[in-house]
Amino acid sequence: MSAKALQYRDMHDWRRPMALRKDQLEANKLQKRLRRNVGKAIADYAMIEADDRVMVCLSGGKDSYAMLDILMRLQKSAPLKFDLVAVNLDQKQPGFPTHVLPDYLQALGIEYHIVEKDTYRIVTEKIPAHKTYCSLCSRLRRGTLYGFAETIGATKIALGHHRDDIVETLFLNLFYQGKMKAMPPKLRSDDGRNIVIRPLAYCRESDLQALAELREFPIIPCNLCGSQDGLQRTVVKEMLGAWERQYPGRTDTIFSALQHVSPSQLADTQLFDFSALKLEGRQVEKDNEPAADTRIGALNL
Repeated sequence: MSAKALQYRDMHDWRRPMALRKDQLEANKLQKRLRRNVGKAIADYAMIEADDRVMVCLSGGKDSYAMLDILMRLQKSAPLKFDLVAVNLDQKQPGFPTHVLPDYLQALGIEYHIVEKDTYRIVTEKIPAHKTYCSLCSRLRRGTLYGFAETIGATKIALGHHRDDIVETLFLNLFYQGKMKAMPPKLRSDDGRNIVIRPLAYCRESDLQALAELREFPIIPCNLCGSQDGLQRTVVKEMLGAWERQYPGRTDTIFSALQHVSPSQLADTQLFDFSALKLEGRQVEKDNEPAADTRIGALNL
């Protein structure tokens, strides 16, 4: 080997451990950032309390894997005691690899349950092929999981929705439903029997994707709705992605707006009592009112 080739090899041998150390540093920063964000969300919204039994809902996607991974790590260092129970709903989708999650959860040594419910057949029978399945699918899934939470004595139900999901839902409701609402980090079910929490509320999807690659989670893709074209959520996601590329940090700003709501600056009469607004700090001179035909109410506008 020539001297020049040896020099080139030695230079790259020296750079290799430097690159590895840099990658490790970035991985550590990623994990600390996610743990910090999850810990802050839990604290801000009192998501988990002493002696809670938290049902962690796993779909097989990157977000729910990340949620379980982070919660298990926080559980070891948390100042209060709480239990985690992993639950997957087997919706009987054709080709779903039923062994993946049990194998993964057994290796973790965590209590887990696989709930079998053929929601796939119900959804595909009731929804035409050209329509999106998401709405009915999520309602059926939610109802099944709520009922199972009571069966196992769970006091909280943890879902893997992250910051980007919450912002996307805001715009979905705004554009397609004419409503100003999103996904709350903590929610009591309509019947009052379950508390739903979203520990990933402060986490970016890009960070969760990076963690999934770092941990090599055995991802199971959802082929029920994920394969459908033209989904409204996809349109909103693409819009937000374009905004974020043009104006970095915009999604963070939008999420921050959800935490700083001014009801008096909107137009919902159920949220703010506009009829109760009266003048304060000065006396209205009623004796000097203008003639009736000059009042605003009498004008021909």
